[in-house]
Amino acid sequence: MALIVQKYGGTSVADPERMRAVAEHIAFTKRHGHDVVVVVSAMGKTTDTLIQLANDVSGTLPGREMDMLLTTGERISMSLLCMARADSGIEAVSFTGSQVGIITDTAHGKAKILEVKGDRVRAALAEGQVCVVAGFQGVSTDKEITTLGRGGSDTTAVALAAALEADSCEIYTDVTGVFSADPRIVPQARKLAHINFDEMLEMAGAGSKVLALRSVEFARNHNVPLHVRSSFTWEPGTWITSQEPKMEEPIISGVVTDITEAKMTVVAVPDRPGVSATLFEPLAAANINVDMIVQNTGHEGTTDISFTMPKADLATAEAIVARVAGEIGAKGFEHDANIAKISLVGAGMKTSPGIAAKMFRTLADEGVNIEMISTSTIRISVVTAATDLERASRALHTAFGLDSGQSYSAPLPERK
Repeated sequence: MALIVQKYGGTSVADPERMRAVAEHIAFTKRHGHDVVVVVSAMGKTTDTLIQLANDVSGTLPGREMDMLLTTGERISMSLLCMARADSGIEAVSFTGSQVGIITDTAHGKAKILEVKGDRVRAALAEGQVCVVAGFQGVSTDKEITTLGRGGSDTTAVALAAALEADSCEIYTDVTGVFSADPRIVPQARKLAHINFDEMLEMAGAGSKVLALRSVEFARNHNVPLHVRSSFTWEPGTWITSQEPKMEEPIISGVVTDITEAKMTVVAVPDRPGVSATLFEPLAAANINVDMIVQNTGHEGTTDISFTMPKADLATAEAIVARVAGEIGAKGFEHDANIAKISLVGAGMKTSPGIAAKMFRTLADEGVNIEMISTSTIRISVVTAATDLERASRALHTAFGLDSGQSYSAPLPERK
């Protein structure tokens, strides 16, 4: 008998019919002799509706009160799912994040998990119950309700699986697995049967929306096997484990695209020690996640510094950069929100030279201009104009032999 943690996203529990289907899915797993812990997101667009409601009544939106509001969505889901389970005769009990002991730091809206106690879950499992846990939330060290940010339900599920030493964690979503590219942008994308944690980390960090970055980090650190699959079909999905790719597998696993970032350039920065720290320390203090950074070669005592960050943080970043630019004597700054980040990810890069050259040649042949470049041992990312995204990603997908030979149509991926 295995212990399985199952996470169901918003579209999986979007209405009563889907809720009953998930309840039957859980019953199927339970009938096969497994213990089950379920993590749920808010139903459908509930979180978006709550955010809109908050904006309609206030322009301030205090972090504490937003977290109190947004966590209600998952509480609705967990309660209804337990009611649906009751009809089938399998006892289920619901818990909020605080009730199962998900302890976080004090950053409202972007809280990080510090500890998962899980005592009440263990006790309920020992009594043969199915445990249904509200995702996306916890309780801070100050005893305040907190939310975990985008992908918080994925993070909840994997953190619980690690704390409970589960045999696997199944992430049920509205797509059938992890693909070699976003099928909406690259119709020839193919589903991957398996990738390893390092590849999935790079994909998530590069902008893939299938899994949240923090959930993959938890899984890798605690060696929790992940199975990403659709809640609408019974077909196998994509397994994400520590296993290294086989020799015959492609060098590149995927082409990842991201249009959620903006680029900011600080112009004519004095070229002296400490200037970069003066710029990026206040951005870090404001919880702004800076991604790619490029500093041009100094000329006549000054240099330009460009970096990318989430579009959602652009207004906050502008205020900080405007202040810092004045303090350090920079000429000014500019920003561009119409950019796209395109990344190649693959463990085969470690031993295969020429990947970057082939990528750059493919983009050049398509007339795509590269604005920024960033690399790791298994990833190469470039920033281009947003208008070049589709043409560039399709060309790269074909150039590296990833096309499936048939078109695939996928719904929009979930955000949480």
